[in-house]
Amino acid sequence: MGKASRRKGKENKRPLDPSQMPAPFVARPFEGLAGETDWVAMREIVPSATAKVTFEVDGQEHEAVIATILPMAWPGLRREDGDMMVALQTGGGSGDASRDVAAQLIAVTQLENGQPLPAPPRVSAATPRLQDIITSTTFEPTVHETFDFWIPEEHEIGEEASVSMEDANESIAPTAPIDGVDSAYWCLIGDRAFIRWVLPHDENKATDALARLSASGKARMPENDDEGRLLGAFRACGVLTPVWEVATDRLPEQQTAPMAELAKAFDDAFASLETEPLTADERRARNGIVSRQITLR
Repeated sequence: MGKASRRKGKENKRPLDPSQMPAPFVARPFEGLAGETDWVAMREIVPSATAKVTFEVDGQEHEAVIATILPMAWPGLRREDGDMMVALQTGGGSGDASRDVAAQLIAVTQLENGQPLPAPPRVSAATPRLQDIITSTTFEPTVHETFDFWIPEEHEIGEEASVSMEDANESIAPTAPIDGVDSAYWCLIGDRAFIRWVLPHDENKATDALARLSASGKARMPENDDEGRLLGAFRACGVLTPVWEVATDRLPEQQTAPMAELAKAFDDAFASLETEPLTADERRARNGIVSRQITLR
């Protein structure tokens, strides 16, 4: 084929249609949103929580409730009164959780009152992301002890639905936010208590800071006697969530001061990375932390 033929072929080639292309993978899908770490927490580690958002579709503004989980694992729901709800913890996905949730929000605006969204909408490279449609400037989760938020207070449910609700409620691990530190959550699993803290930094940089903290002996949760050790970390949505085991006889509100002290030590360690590379001891500590990380994607 000569140069002229190749050039003509390029000129006749049609541009790709983004709506027919798969959504590109995004490692940190909620980056740039207000409350990024709480989006991650609600998607990955908090069993029952809700938060309100406003968003715009075709020039019209709407309000919806973002929930961890909805009944029947529905991706979305429009109640009889018109209120819209969308779930973060849904199966599958396109590789970009931001597009997936945005598609769910757009889809629920098209539902009739009283209709669920039974399956996730198709997502493509042309699908808007949350960053394109969210107009609210805050994201403030409310953690619930049950899934009772599924049903409006004035709505009566049958016996079968009531039993299903009870079963779902029994599966919840007690969870509470730690005041004063963003996206830090206490939880009780069986007879063991933990604090999970979703960090707002790149996961590799956060791992470096934890390594520096660990090598200095400051990675334990203060005031937790024989407990308080750093167990490891989850890697999800492009950020790191370290996990500490803490004393079970201390209520979540009693962990406020220790968590604040630990957060200050972590921030200092993170800031020092700008001018001081990891030492040999800190690199060894990092290797140990990496070996105890679990990827949730």
